[in-house]
Amino acid sequence: MRVMNSFFVKSVLGTLSLLFALSVSAASVQDDMSREAIAERIKPIGKHYVAGESSAAEESSGPRSGQQVYDKFCTACHTSGVMGAPKINNAADWEERLAQGMDTVLKHAVEGFNAMPPMGTCSDCSEEEIQAAIDYMTKDI
Repeated sequence: MRVMNSFFVKSVLGTLSLLFALSVSAASVQDDMSREAIAERIKPIGKHYVAGESSAAEESSGPRSGQQVYDKFCTACHTSGVMGAPKINNAADWEERLAQGMDTVLKHAVEGFNAMPPMGTCSDCSEEEIQAAIDYMTKDI
C-alpha cells in the first residue's frame, strides 16, 4: 500500500509539474501571437524589382534623361547592333531611318518595328523619354 501511495504522489506531482510547464509555455506563446509580433516576424526582409518596373524613387524623380533610358533599356541591342539595331552614333546605321523623319523613327520605337519590341522593352517610359533616348543615340551624327 505504501508503494501505491508513493506512486500516486509521484504521479500527481508529475502531472502538476507538467501542467505548470505547459501553462508557462502557453503564456509565452500567447505573447508571440500578438498582431505586432506576427507582423514583425513575417515582414519582408528586402525589396525586389522586376525588369521593366521602376522603384518609387525613380518615379518621383521626374522624366529620365536620354542617357538614363539608353543605359538601362537600349544599350543591350544598340551598342552591338543586335538583330540589325542601329548602333549608337553610327551614321551609316541611322541614315536610312532618319531620312524617314523623326516622327517615323519615334513611331517605330514606340509601337515596335521589325525586331525592336514596343517601347524598346521600357514598358514604363513615356514617349518623351523614348524620344530623348533616340536623340541621345543620334546626337553625334
